[in-house]
Amino acid sequence: MNLSETLSADFIDAQYRKWKSDPASVPEDWQFFFRGFEIAAATPVSAGDGDPEQALRQAHVGALIHRYRDIGHLLACMDPLSACPTSHPLLDLEAFGLDAADMERTFAAPDLMASGAAPLKAIVGRLKQTYCHSVGVEYMHLQDPDERAWLQARMEPGGNRTELSPDSRIDLLRQISAAALFEAFLNKKYVGVTRFSLEGGESLIPLLDTLCRRAHDAGCRELILGMAHRGRLNVLRNILAKPAEEIFSEFESCYDPQDLVGSGDVKYHNGYLSQRDMGGGDPLTLYMVSNPSHLEAVDPVVEGMVRARQDRLPERPEQMVMPVLLHGDAAFAGQGVVAETLNMSQLKGYRTGGTIHVIVNNQIGYTTLPEDARSTRYSTDVAKGLMVPIFHVHGEDPEAVVHVARLAADYRYRFGKDVVIDLVCYRRYGHNEGDEPYFTQPTMYQRIRERPPLNRVYAEQLMAEKIVSRETVEKFEAAINEGLDAAYEEIHGSTCLFPEPRFFPEWDGVGGTFSFNSVKTAVAKKTLTDLAQRLADMPDGFTVHPRLKRVLDQRLEAVTAREGIDWAGAEALAFASLLAEGHPVRLSGQDVGRGTFSQRHSVLWDYQTGEPHIPLNRLMPDQAPFAVYNSLLAEAGVLGFEYGYAVTRPDVLTLWEAQFGDFANNAQCVIDLFIASGQAKWQQLCGLTLLLPHGWEGLGPEHSSARMERFLQLCAGDNMQVANLTTPAQYFHLLRRQINAPFRKPLVIMTPKSLLRHPMAISSLKSLTDEAFAPVIDDAGAGASIKKVVFCSGKLYYQLIARRQQIKANDTAIVRVELLHPFPEKALKAVIGRYKKASVWIWAQEEPENMGAWQYIRPRLGEMLKKTLAYVGRNASASPATGFPKIYKMEQDGIMDQAIGLHGQSGEVAG
Repeated sequence: MNLSETLSADFIDAQYRKWKSDPASVPEDWQFFFRGFEIAAATPVSAGDGDPEQALRQAHVGALIHRYRDIGHLLACMDPLSACPTSHPLLDLEAFGLDAADMERTFAAPDLMASGAAPLKAIVGRLKQTYCHSVGVEYMHLQDPDERAWLQARMEPGGNRTELSPDSRIDLLRQISAAALFEAFLNKKYVGVTRFSLEGGESLIPLLDTLCRRAHDAGCRELILGMAHRGRLNVLRNILAKPAEEIFSEFESCYDPQDLVGSGDVKYHNGYLSQRDMGGGDPLTLYMVSNPSHLEAVDPVVEGMVRARQDRLPERPEQMVMPVLLHGDAAFAGQGVVAETLNMSQLKGYRTGGTIHVIVNNQIGYTTLPEDARSTRYSTDVAKGLMVPIFHVHGEDPEAVVHVARLAADYRYRFGKDVVIDLVCYRRYGHNEGDEPYFTQPTMYQRIRERPPLNRVYAEQLMAEKIVSRETVEKFEAAINEGLDAAYEEIHGSTCLFPEPRFFPEWDGVGGTFSFNSVKTAVAKKTLTDLAQRLADMPDGFTVHPRLKRVLDQRLEAVTAREGIDWAGAEALAFASLLAEGHPVRLSGQDVGRGTFSQRHSVLWDYQTGEPHIPLNRLMPDQAPFAVYNSLLAEAGVLGFEYGYAVTRPDVLTLWEAQFGDFANNAQCVIDLFIASGQAKWQQLCGLTLLLPHGWEGLGPEHSSARMERFLQLCAGDNMQVANLTTPAQYFHLLRRQINAPFRKPLVIMTPKSLLRHPMAISSLKSLTDEAFAPVIDDAGAGASIKKVVFCSGKLYYQLIARRQQIKANDTAIVRVELLHPFPEKALKAVIGRYKKASVWIWAQEEPENMGAWQYIRPRLGEMLKKTLAYVGRNASASPATGFPKIYKMEQDGIMDQAIGLHGQSGEVAG
């Protein structure tokens, strides 16, 4: 259908009748068209004293206003490297049945023009100034009309600009100059050294400074930032005020080797904590989160840290602590963890009151152009599903950048939602300072080469406007350079001290050195009995599902009878006792409220009303809080969030449970880059606990293995605790030790599935009240005549002892290694010393030979034995488990045959 047909009287009349009967039956543009038509009919100034053609034109103007608000960004001048667009067919007057003659006619625009009506020329001018100059805005996808109206009221009257005072403009120039001169200094002193320069995006510094000030004015007292490499050193220097001496020390590598701690990390990965005096006596605490080279992996970590800081505060937590995430354009569009993090933003267990996302849009990812990196127009399009505003801003218009930063901060504080700023700029050099961009983008970099630096351009603008003199500019530039020179002279050629890590004070007094020393984790019998009773008490009128009531009654009976406490019961008592002692507990993951295997039931639902009840939050008036959240269906983002939470709150038992252990695969980057190596790289301690269901039950490849071998391969230097437990009591004590120990280490527990209801996998009340965690459990019934010793871990133990009992292999001892790392050498030596007559030593496992603990255990245990350690388990395999039930059973029986003996081999030793 061509334009003339679209605008024909018959067609319009038909559309109008449809709209009158059902406004939603016509496209949105037509809805605005007819709404404007009726407004015009009631507005004499615009209707031309009842002129029906003028009324029709008024409706067209209404549609035009809506279209500019909707897609005016397509005409915005946002790219420093390209000519500004001058027209777009969807925004041409002809697209609305208007022409040049209409530009002089007056039309009603009550929500756009202060006068209520104006010539079309003025209306279009205001729309272009607001939506088509240095700022392009995407906000009409927001479903809340109040949000759209709020944004319009702040953008349209001033044409999407903030009039800055002369002093403010001079300060803006100082910030841009500080950013530019810092990079120039590094480039001069450390030629070719990788630093991921900010040059081309210097306006990021006033953008962040404005966010800090605006947020502080709104009540923010802590701002936590996450960002990748580009411009990181500049942000550390000019926003977090990291001393230049410390930055130069990292370039000089002048540390005394005797002072070094851990493996360390490259300079553009390190975090930093500082305080900025913002005036008024309330400083702003700024923390830049340490991050790996996986560009967006830090995003959920920042969110977890912010939530942890907020959860400490009794009042206005989301106002007091705010997250800011800095992204690259290619990474924001390409990395899946970005979408996971965005999805968390309004979820109860993960919301932080709105994140300000800043995309440093270099218009290139390494050497890849946007057309090869994404299938959308903008790198920000993934955020549109979140119903949040997106501001695209010209990176070489610093005053527009400041305006957008103010608007973004105000929106975040007004609506408690995310907001995205797309800072369209470029990188002056290649991906890093040793890269040659002309190899792959010669024309782009020819344009960049011809562009003067932003500080020069803005200085010339202010000098031309008589805002500042050349002498003043030269004076403050000289002061900046003199300060950098002085810092350089102090560090260059000297030996400097390795800086102590700066972190939140909650970590004072908490160590990072693992110890096998016993930790008191036993709880008095009366305390546990009382807690068990309170867990069983239901609110008045609350109806528990009949089958579930039997389960809960059995848990209470096990405690009162002092026997038969199962896995979920022991967990509930561990949580309850910690809460009673004042230690908060946070548990998240897919389906953790009930538990994947319908075992936990930490959240109960009224059988008749559907109302929830959390017994662990109704223990006593002064208890610590228990937080349990069924997570979004994601692993990397959620585990990153919980890691961030745990590294910020050492006083909280923070747990993440995978639906099945194998699903931790999807979060492997978080495990590798943060959990396993965070302390070595950044001296960052963490007490996060991972609960990973593990065990061969005949359920196939993705529901058997928690990939124990991967965790053990990452273990070195006591960096993590990896456990595969056999009793509820061990689980109880290990959970309590995690929070009561004087150190913090990540704890990875291979949790069971079949043992959750196994009749032998139970513990007595005495084992909770009188014992502690044992890293190795010897065979209590073994005597001096033992000829074979079988070491194992986890659920397999129960199948081994069942076979031993069947064939009466009384000369075989079965030893359980409950803690695999740190390797319990002392405890194992004591056990081995008991079996001096044993001639056969076996490690038995369910996992294939190239998986599980075997490759980790073999050199360690074999060296201790000074004898051959035999392997019993599945053959090496590319897949963790078979999907054929009969083969599974045959393999499982074969392990028993080899480790203990065949049926009918009573009393014999099977080597």
